[in-house]
Amino acid sequence: MTHTHQHTHHHGDSGHHPGHDRVGHHEHSDGGQAEILDLDAEVLAEHIASITAWLPLQSEPRRIVDLGCGTGAGTFALFERFPDAHVTAVDTSAGHLQLLREKARARGIEGRVRTVQADLDAEHWPDLGTPDLVWASASMHHMAAPARALRSVRELLAPGGLFAVVELAGFPRFLPAHAPESQSGLEERAHAATDSFHAEHVPHRGADWGPMLTAAGFTVEDERTITVDIDGARSEAIGRYAYGSLQRIRGVAAPALSPEDLAALDELLDTNSPHSLLRREDLAVRTERTVWAVRRA
Repeated sequence: MTHTHQHTHHHGDSGHHPGHDRVGHHEHSDGGQAEILDLDAEVLAEHIASITAWLPLQSEPRRIVDLGCGTGAGTFALFERFPDAHVTAVDTSAGHLQLLREKARARGIEGRVRTVQADLDAEHWPDLGTPDLVWASASMHHMAAPARALRSVRELLAPGGLFAVVELAGFPRFLPAHAPESQSGLEERAHAATDSFHAEHVPHRGADWGPMLTAAGFTVEDERTITVDIDGARSEAIGRYAYGSLQRIRGVAAPALSPEDLAALDELLDTNSPHSLLRREDLAVRTERTVWAVRRA
């Protein structure tokens, strides 16, 4: 097994063509979440493209399943890489799947996309065919019973097929450590304030999936950790991405934050404030993602 640590830095380059932790992934009508997923896809497009290019495939996949597809970040990245494939996109959210279908129509590829609304924690999955590639980006850690879901993937996969699990440690960081000036280190304290919530609701976030995949009957063929560091000057979308992300974190962190921290966070989230996130020029997107590429043992 090879461990590749790719440290990719972008500073001020322009142009962008996708997860991250989907708080409330099982909510069915969350326009704010859909917007975050779309921004995630836009901002991190180059990194998802690098993962699809890296996949250790034996041949080009014709049938792909995207588990926990959200609004289609992975689905369309996979089409970029494998333009002749057919993709079955699976999610719990009817709203996300509707957005994905609209994007497929706009790209003229609706005939090669099938959407399936399904709860992947269910004991029996709907018929998803026999895919050559199963892709699960920032979705497996939401499973209540991940071992059962992994066994379901194993049964689904075509002989010789590849299962790619992409996971992130959590929400990206956006602010410099000293920011904001009134409450230095606020972002890390806000993340720490969400720890007990995530420990209860998404206990597998940040897990090492290698042993779980092995226990489910897979052989880990390769593993790769990618460091993401994108300068905020690269795209105005990064400000909106930071705003939406910290807004969602506030909803969970608020009860555990000091009044001073909460006031400083609210000032960052006040679009009319001169200190608004959307007016800062020192933002960046910093995160890590790990990919496991596995086959049936």
